[in-house]
Amino acid sequence: MLSALLADTADTTTAGNGWVTWVILAVFIAIIVVFFVISSRRNKKRQQEADQLMNAVKPGNKVKTIGGVCGIVVEVDNEENTFVLETGSEKSGKCYMKFDKQAIYQTDAVVDKAEEKKEEPKAEEPFEEHAAEEAKTEEKAEPADEEKPADEADKK
Repeated sequence: MLSALLADTADTTTAGNGWVTWVILAVFIAIIVVFFVISSRRNKKRQQEADQLMNAVKPGNKVKTIGGVCGIVVEVDNEENTFVLETGSEKSGKCYMKFDKQAIYQTDAVVDKAEEKKEEPKAEEPFEEHAAEEAKTEEKAEPADEEKPADEADKK
């Protein structure tokens, strides 16, 4: 279809039909630019999630490296961006290996949602404080209601 449109515009000798070629070319360039923008955003988000997961690794987490070595994290050094992995068992003997955090392929570590919430400002805090104040006033009102039936029971 595109070749037919381009052939039609190339065959015509009038200058008025040359703009069709430029419009089609501009649309394709715009589509390619949008594709690259969306792709870069997805890759940036994926990279951020991977970095958060690597930073969430703590001693006691199970890890599988890109080399296929499985074990339990014993020590994490954030300054050097490394961790020490314990492999083996009591029966066969334990082995300790030091890896770069970038070598993590899989882990059972979980990214804390509290860390993500600290990064985002909370707009709901004043509402929560107001709701807490209302709850306190309701609690104060409830014991007063309970005392009335007890007073009525004493009168009988």
